[in-house]
Amino acid sequence: MCFTFYKEISLEMFAIKTMKLGKTGLEVSRIGFGGIPIQRPPEDEAIRVVQRALDLGINFIDTSVGYGTSELRIGKALVGQREEVILATKGGWHDKEMVRGSLTMSLRQLKTNYIDIWQFHNVSSLEAYHSLFRFNGPMEAAFEALSKETIRYLGISSHSLEVAREAVISGKFDTIQFPFNFVYEDAAKELIPLAKEQGVGFIGMKPFAGGMILKANLALKYILQFENVLPDPGLETIEQVDEIIGLLESPLDIKADEQAEMELIRAELGTKFCRQCGYCQPCPNGVNISLIMIAPIMWKLWPHENLTSSWYKNAIESGNQCLQCGECEDKCPYQLPIREMIRDNLIFYANLLIDISSS
Repeated sequence: MCFTFYKEISLEMFAIKTMKLGKTGLEVSRIGFGGIPIQRPPEDEAIRVVQRALDLGINFIDTSVGYGTSELRIGKALVGQREEVILATKGGWHDKEMVRGSLTMSLRQLKTNYIDIWQFHNVSSLEAYHSLFRFNGPMEAAFEALSKETIRYLGISSHSLEVAREAVISGKFDTIQFPFNFVYEDAAKELIPLAKEQGVGFIGMKPFAGGMILKANLALKYILQFENVLPDPGLETIEQVDEIIGLLESPLDIKADEQAEMELIRAELGTKFCRQCGYCQPCPNGVNISLIMIAPIMWKLWPHENLTSSWYKNAIESGNQCLQCGECEDKCPYQLPIREMIRDNLIFYANLLIDISSS
């Protein structure tokens, strides 16, 4: 992520804004701490970044059992401060035992005996969503954890508007986590007002479009216009934490020149920005389209050693099986040039591997 300016923050003078997270009633800082990038710096530095966020008043931290070392590092950073934090994490959900196993691992890694908000992670289709409710299935494990107070509130994350809409109106979930930024603003028209009406807390992931929006001030000004949306940017340096807090103290009105700049960025990125809705899948030739489409974003946010593993390499190189049938583009609701993007990202990844091997 790239920020436009940085200024020192005086801890003594600062009082962070807060908001209520839907019907949970939880009083959370007006901006959260997303846990994906915290895997990248050395562990001692990562712990300092989390603690800096806590010192400046950020009290909402979101991570996942699937984010590599993220939970472990956050757990170490929270020692002695657990009660001061609203801790959200996500886990696997394909069956009842996976939910139990994910939750058990999260509790151990986060060094806690309860999770404030546990979320079904990336439920990507209506078929997958409905499978949560099958007899003796994932939802039963979640309700079991709620009854034991191992988790306080239940949430779900998704990149699908259909899934998110179903979840919000179901009455089963306390929070929804969904991508939202001024490039991908599909949630603004219906989902965000619906969540507010239903009392479902809205956690806005990808406020900087996975690092594609380089103007943090514009991204935050936009998303903070929505009073019931909690932006959850991924942070990995103390400088980023300080700037995010500084931006909260800046005027939030969007000036005409800023609106024009946002329109330019929207026009530039909108034609090549994958929203991860998953409508293009499955590919009849076995191409892992969704993963290939975000290869440059993954390189920015995830530890590079994770992205040179044989599994990831094989997933990216599945793009070589593309036969240019165009079925994915026919299904894409955003009319993205998927075949062209697959080709470009294969070249991008191949060049990265060359650079790594020669360094």
